[in-house]
Amino acid sequence: MDEKLLESIPTPPSIDDLVEGPVISIDKGAVYIDLPPFGTGIIYGREFIYTRDIIKKINVGDTVAGKVVGIGGKDGYIEISLREARQAIIWSEAEEAIREKRVFELAIIDANKGGLIINWQGLTGFLPASQLKPEHYPRISDGDKDKILDELKKLIGEKLSVTIIGASPKEGKLIFSEKNPETKDKENIVARYALGDELTGEVTGLVDFGIFIKLEEGLEGLVHISEIDWGLVENPKAMFKIGEKVRVKIIEIKDDKISLSIKALKENPWREAEKKYKKDSVVEGVIIKFNKHGALASIEEGVAGLVHISEFGSEEKLREKLEMGKTYPFKITLFDPKEQKMALSFVDKSKKE
Repeated sequence: MDEKLLESIPTPPSIDDLVEGPVISIDKGAVYIDLPPFGTGIIYGREFIYTRDIIKKINVGDTVAGKVVGIGGKDGYIEISLREARQAIIWSEAEEAIREKRVFELAIIDANKGGLIINWQGLTGFLPASQLKPEHYPRISDGDKDKILDELKKLIGEKLSVTIIGASPKEGKLIFSEKNPETKDKENIVARYALGDELTGEVTGLVDFGIFIKLEEGLEGLVHISEIDWGLVENPKAMFKIGEKVRVKIIEIKDDKISLSIKALKENPWREAEKKYKKDSVVEGVIIKFNKHGALASIEEGVAGLVHISEFGSEEKLREKLEMGKTYPFKITLFDPKEQKMALSFVDKSKKE
């Protein structure tokens, strides 16, 4: 037989092939589709029941697409699944969306310890926590998975702008990202910054252990609570607001993570204190905090020392002698301004009287 003639003969459809043709007949339990030159396709049985809502909208003459699920069965018809075809089309659309970096506004329907669950066109997709924008990332200092889950659950019902970054029909996996697909590789962004750089950033997160500052799109740094001020900071959330502009200094760059400081841009009060105080000096100090070790007394803004509990025997006795917010005389027993450490001993005047 002539090779050209062989090439011109169309290949009969196989299982899983996508086919399409006009509807030639619809009855109570089946839809018949013309598939020349191979014969007639049929949607019946379970496939008819599963897709009856779609079939209700189909008329004779409409062109429909389907996936071949059986050959040579009922009366030699080619068995077709509309349901399978729809799934195949959706996965194809997902791959196209990846190529085009298409952005979708989708609602979060559930959360687990690894991320968020999203529904797209009937497919269940996953948005890993690592693919969340900084403002939505669960900020938990100790990495406690239960606490992370609690934070992620707060996003259920919210709509996020996401892109599809992975689609695997065989595994039924659809992966989303909230991060801007146009954002350059983080390593390249971090490389533009150096230790000691002074910058203005925007507050994007307030947590117990510090504040997160956006330096530019795709890059965020942490100001740890110990780097906010030279004085005692107990609640960063009370000091800053989301969206506030803050001046910061880069104090560490490690593994693409940037550590920032606000207090590094302020005069270090310990330098002046070094000129004024020394070991055995008697000073006035105001009680600013109690902890398990004793009481913290501030002798001036940003310079504080610990009055150890061992002086009093118990926390109860310490609190009897020292009240929060009140000023008392103390003797400096340890003074190390370079390490910003100071220990104080309570001068109990009542004992002398």
